[in-house]
This record gives sequence, C-alpha cells and structure tokens, in this order.
Amino acid sequence: MPSEPEFEQAYNEIATTLKDSTLFEKHPEYKKALKVVSIPERIIQFRVTWEDDEGNLQVNNGYRVQFNSALGPYKGGLRFHPTVNLSILKFLGFEQIFKNALTGTNIGGGKGGADFNPKGRSVAEIRRFCCAFMGELQRHIGADTDVPAGDIAVGGREIGFLFGAYKKAKNVWEGTLTGKGLAWGGSLIRPEATGFGLLYYVENMVKYATKGEESIAGKLCAISGSGNVAQYAAFKVLELGGKVLSLSDSKGALVTENGLNYEQVKAIQDVKADRGTIEQLISENKLFSDPDIKYYPGERPWTYVKKVDIVLPCATQNEISADEAKAVIAAGAKYVAEGSNMGSTQEAIDVFEAERLSAKDLKLWYAPGKAANAGGVAISAIEMSQNSQRLSYTAEKVDSILKDIMTDCFNNCVTTAIEYSSEKNADALPSLVKGANIAGFVKVIQAMYEQGDLY
Repeated sequence: MPSEPEFEQAYNEIATTLKDSTLFEKHPEYKKALKVVSIPERIIQFRVTWEDDEGNLQVNNGYRVQFNSALGPYKGGLRFHPTVNLSILKFLGFEQIFKNALTGTNIGGGKGGADFNPKGRSVAEIRRFCCAFMGELQRHIGADTDVPAGDIAVGGREIGFLFGAYKKAKNVWEGTLTGKGLAWGGSLIRPEATGFGLLYYVENMVKYATKGEESIAGKLCAISGSGNVAQYAAFKVLELGGKVLSLSDSKGALVTENGLNYEQVKAIQDVKADRGTIEQLISENKLFSDPDIKYYPGERPWTYVKKVDIVLPCATQNEISADEAKAVIAAGAKYVAEGSNMGSTQEAIDVFEAERLSAKDLKLWYAPGKAANAGGVAISAIEMSQNSQRLSYTAEKVDSILKDIMTDCFNNCVTTAIEYSSEKNADALPSLVKGANIAGFVKVIQAMYEQGDLY
C-alpha cells in the first residue's frame, strides 16, 4: 500500500491524544472504533478530460472521499491544486469528520478535488474544467447525500460553474453545493465565516485564560496566508482592536511591526481576487511604501515576527515547523489557533503542548484547526438549512449563530479536555487538542453504535 504521510499524521494525532487520555479507561468499547472510523465509507476516483483554449485535450485526476455519514450527509470542500492526491484528501476528510461533529450541526465528513492547477488558466478553461469535473461528480452527490463546498482555488466563481453543471445534469435545483452566490441560494457571512469564526474562538481562549480581564484589543496578531480565511481573519482582528503583523502567499511573506490597516488588507484581498501576488502588489501600490513593511521572498512569516501575542496559521497544512514554533514562543506568543487544516506539524504541536504544561501561569495555548476553523463548515450547514426552507437569513442572524457555535465549540473542547484529562499538572490550561479530538470522536462513535455501524 502506498505511503500516505498526511493521512497518517492526522490519524496518529487523533490516536495519540485518545490513548493519552482516560477515554478508553472509561469507555473500553471505544478502542475498536478507531480502526473503523479511520477507513472511509467510500472513495471515488475518476478521470476528468477537458479542452484547453488551444483545443488540446487535457486530463486530470478527480476525487471524492466520502468518509463518514453517521451525523448527516458527507460535507467538506473541493480543492483544485496540483498537489492534490488521496493522502491529502483522506487527511482532510478524516479531520472533517470531527470538525463537523464539533459544530453541533447534522453533517458528516468528506473531502474532494482534483490535481488541476488553475494558475495561468483562462476563465473559459476553468469553466470547462469545472463542467467536466461535475459531469462525473454529479453521480455521487446530492442535498441529502453529499454536499461539497469550496477549498483552495475553489471560490465563488468555481462554485457557480460547478452548480450550473450539476443543475443541468440532474434537472433539479437543490442545495447540493455551499458557498453559492447570494442571488441563488448562498448565505450571508459564508465567505467571512471561517476567518470570523477563528477570531470568535480565539476571543473565547483569551477570555478564559485571563479570567475575562483581556480581549483581542491591543493584541499583536501574526497571520499566514492571504486567501479567504486569512483575509477575513485580518479584517476581524482589526475590527476587534488588534494589530495585523503579517500576511503571506506561496511566493513569500509580508511582515510589519506597525501593523496593516484596513485599506492595505483590502488591497491584498483585491489583488488575490485577480490571482495576483503580494510581491507584485507591494512593488506597485503606494499603500505599501512604508519602510517598516518588509517582504521576504519564499519565506513564511513566523521567524520574522519580532514580537507577537496571537499566531494564526491560515494558509495550508504543516506550515509551522518545530523550529518555527519555538521562534513564535520566543517572540512572546501566548495563543496559537489554526485557520488552516493541520497547520502545524506534529513536532510543532509537541512544542506547543510542552510549553502549555511547563508552568502554572499562561505560557502558550494551542487550538487545532478542527475546532478553531470550524466556523466555515458550520455556516455551510446553515446555508443548507436556508436552502431546504427556501429562506434567507440576515447577516446579523448568521453572524450571531456563528458566534454561538464557536463559543459552544470552545466550551465543549474545554469541558471534554477536563473530563478526560490524564495530565499531572492540574494547574495547566486544558489541552484543546485533546478536547477537540475526544469531543468530536465521542459524538461520531456514539452515533455509529446507535446506527449499528459498530457493535
């Protein structure tokens, strides 16, 4: 069997935290459940053939990993990126099971995508690829079966192309994709939800750790990435009175001690909408002429931030190494919360957790992506609900629901971590890694027992 390093990393993180808790002592019947839930219910792999602008035949691999449906229809994004393979999609789908469980909504876990690279492709080529991709995927999805969403390189435009192709193939209008346009079934706050939800989760972390004495106001926040999650995380930091020290993309990192303002973040959002780079932007736009703004080609921001309170990886998996974890701790970081999925390597998580346990007073508190970035899929579930009812909620209502979901998710992680803790340092803050993993696992496994999938 071929090596699947990303999936193995995700599996080992769950397995280790479960074994290092008292869960199996209190529920020995759950031991056998891990080997069942770690195998997808179904893996679909298919060929995608399409025509480029020169009339040449192109071919890509398409995938959908339908991992677990115990809590509801499979739910998870579609990623278009040349690195997409089964290992990455299985890791993302496995994480999605427990993330979705933590939202408190009735959705299962899945993930999909293709090794198609949209960079350098025309809009017409992207449309043709999306139509070809959906020509096969439509056989396997539906509003009550599997509801994909966007992910890396699959934004509102691509969701529109995919939805149109699905509707024509099935001759039905239904909420089979989320992240849709507002005029045809989308939800207000959905584009913002992952980034906003991340900050609502961090807000709860700060209040809990400081017994309500501090908030995000005045905090120095380092953010990686410059896509949807990073953009709205940055906007929410500014709204809450914090300072945004960095953003980045695959070409390099922008770092500033003085902080980015709203106009600068908006300029980055605009250039990303046009598929541009931060390097290109800062060389052309006078908004970035401040000598305090530094650009580091080919780098991530973590080792270049001199002083920081909150670290928010929002780019891709394994973007904080052990050395980078030590660097942000040395720069004063007190909170790390992942906007990306599995944003930290296992070695980095070990550094963060050791720091958490090293003293009575707060040194560093780490929140994994399956909890901290659950806001996006939570509002996708709310979009599904609106589609079923043929209703549209106000932005205020959706934002209020999002805030409540992230608060409930945080509280669930804390109380579960305390309930199943086996740690000797009783004064340490609860492990949000263990809390998230155990709370999500228990909810899914209990449903599987009750449905006869486990016995």
